[in-house]
Amino acid sequence: MKRILTIITAVGLLSSLSAQNPADYVNPFIGSDNYGTTNPGAIVPRGMISAVPFNVSGQPNKHEKDSNWWSTPYSNVNETFTGFSHVNLSGVGCPDLGTIILMPTTGELRTSPGEYATAYTDEEAEPGYYSNKLTRYDIKTEVTASVRSAINRYTFPAGQANILLNLGLGLTNEQDGYLRITSSNEVEGFRTVGSFCYNSPDEIYPVYFVIKLDKKADTYGTWKKPPHYNGVEGNWMGYNGKTRLMEEYTKPLVGDSIGAYFTYQFDKETEIEVQIGVSYVSIDNARENLQKEIAGKHFDEIRTQAYNKWNETLSHIKVKGGTEDQKTIFYTALYHTHIHPNTLNDVNGEFPTVGSGKTGRTDGTRYTVFSLWDTYRNMHQLMSLVYPEEQLGMVRSMIDMYKENGWLPKWELNSTETFTMVGDPAAVVIADTYMRGLRDFDTELAMEAMLKSATQTEKNPLRPELSEYLKHKYIPVQEEFDGSVSTTLEYGAADFAIAQMAKEMGRTTTYKTFMERAGYYKNMYDKGEGVMRPRMSDGSWFAPFSPMDGANFKPVTGFIEGTSWHYSFMVPYDAKGLIKLNGGSKKFVNKLQSVFDNGLYEPDNEPDMGYAFLFNYIKGEEWRTQKEVRKIIDHDYSNTPAGIPGNDDTGTMSAWLAFAMMGIYPDAPAVPQYTICSPYFDEISIQLNSDFYSGKNFTIETVKATNEATTIDKMELNGKPLNSYFISHDDIVKGGKLKIWMK
Repeated sequence: MKRILTIITAVGLLSSLSAQNPADYVNPFIGSDNYGTTNPGAIVPRGMISAVPFNVSGQPNKHEKDSNWWSTPYSNVNETFTGFSHVNLSGVGCPDLGTIILMPTTGELRTSPGEYATAYTDEEAEPGYYSNKLTRYDIKTEVTASVRSAINRYTFPAGQANILLNLGLGLTNEQDGYLRITSSNEVEGFRTVGSFCYNSPDEIYPVYFVIKLDKKADTYGTWKKPPHYNGVEGNWMGYNGKTRLMEEYTKPLVGDSIGAYFTYQFDKETEIEVQIGVSYVSIDNARENLQKEIAGKHFDEIRTQAYNKWNETLSHIKVKGGTEDQKTIFYTALYHTHIHPNTLNDVNGEFPTVGSGKTGRTDGTRYTVFSLWDTYRNMHQLMSLVYPEEQLGMVRSMIDMYKENGWLPKWELNSTETFTMVGDPAAVVIADTYMRGLRDFDTELAMEAMLKSATQTEKNPLRPELSEYLKHKYIPVQEEFDGSVSTTLEYGAADFAIAQMAKEMGRTTTYKTFMERAGYYKNMYDKGEGVMRPRMSDGSWFAPFSPMDGANFKPVTGFIEGTSWHYSFMVPYDAKGLIKLNGGSKKFVNKLQSVFDNGLYEPDNEPDMGYAFLFNYIKGEEWRTQKEVRKIIDHDYSNTPAGIPGNDDTGTMSAWLAFAMMGIYPDAPAVPQYTICSPYFDEISIQLNSDFYSGKNFTIETVKATNEATTIDKMELNGKPLNSYFISHDDIVKGGKLKIWMK
């Protein structure tokens, strides 16, 4: 019954009847099942903090954090609640953070999650707000947030009430923490986190917090559970392996299974508001974040502010027409693209720098959580078009990271570099941003950083296979599961991007060099098999080989998270060359169509996510793009918790959906254009930022012959016939109208 209530309450009566605001259409539960790894927790756009229901600890749960690979604090199909975590990740594939957990209970004080866990019902969520009812305790919980602070509101029944801070629980592999109770209604401390994707295990770091309760507790204290000692000394320890409760303990407490409690005796139903501020710099900064963002304000005020901030953000794109479900999945997708990258700096501008652990300072926003192997393909292009001020801030953050540790980011998390995935994606993002006309950053330093990662052959953490790539003009197989084909193609995409920016900057020699390198992908193409194939250093093809090897994300030689079919058309920057390589237009179309017809396309996989748009490069075959894109959307996206086809990858799948539903898609990174498919709405209005673009709005209007019309008949751009299925970025940001007739 809980899941049914979830879906109904998330959309709400306003959405189903007469919703006017974009924020009313958001269903935060979309993606919280089917390994989407999103969550319905309370967060504001680009927020550092999020208050997320933690339900992946203990049984009965389908997805449990320790017994299987689970990278999010929440699963919609789980039934056991153990609190709200306050530093979290959304749409990622590896576990980390998911800690600083607050839990309300009633009755006898219990400190073990296995003892105090409870079922829950009556889930509700909207942008910036989440609520449920804890059935075991008859407690209503509600959470909301600002950028760096959050408020938990608990409505307790009469009797004993407890509020627990459990620092031992979390998704991170790290467990150490520190806390100190400073008064009967305040506790401060930190929790260590780190080891994302089990890379760089030495790169652990603290997240600091200050927690304030709006009522002084009747009793309070701490707990600590020491390990069990088997030696002689264990005979003298009455607390050996047992939890030690320490009432009114105000000294510093350090350990890996520690917590604090605040207990009340209520003679009637009572609300308590718990405020929490966090920082990645210091306890003092966490306190300042809390004081400047939410001190003196109550829950409902912060909730309203969070909703208004979301509505303002989402209103940059307004749609008319379409069904209620279509509006919901569209605006929820746009919502998901504004969770990461998120804010790292405190209100005073301070943040931890990359590599050194020193404290830096910014006058703007220091962004973090750059899952660039995913987001370089579409998410940053969406930001450049609709939120250019945010995109420039992200690029500046990446360049600042280069200043701090000598390298651009690859998969950066809270100023730690995880080096997850392959390729050199930051170069693509920077060049793409530059090519779309956003150039208010240190372009010379950016080019220096890009060229360093593209030319330094020794001790290069971004391109560790660069020397082999330059020597052979492809990356040969060096060991099992080395991803040689995938990495070659990713290097080529980055080289192409560098070439485009270099040409625009007048660096002709650099342009020619990197355009030549961008063609190395052809050396991975086996004409006999008709697909990309791993190759040995002597030029021979790797064997045994099947284009289906690596299906279902099984590790395989040559490819990262995919098969040869998922990579064989992943050259969007040279579609014409790819078509020629595959024997010309007819053979190319037939082979590409077979990918869809034979179930070889993976909608949850980044390398092939642009495949459906490649038909637009063949005159007369553009209808296939319209057909296949609609099939993907209608089959794999929905207004349900399972409504994202697998991991959202910090908004990448959601960005794909938002673009595709608008009828435009940035098919080739570092090429300032969009290819066209059939929109889902009668009208889409993109509000352009006048600080960056000359146009005020760009509108996409559809005229349908029938309600079922999905195929494009003809198009006009600003009243003139548009005979191409491509439109430039410049044409859009000048403002105007793209009118599409559908039959």
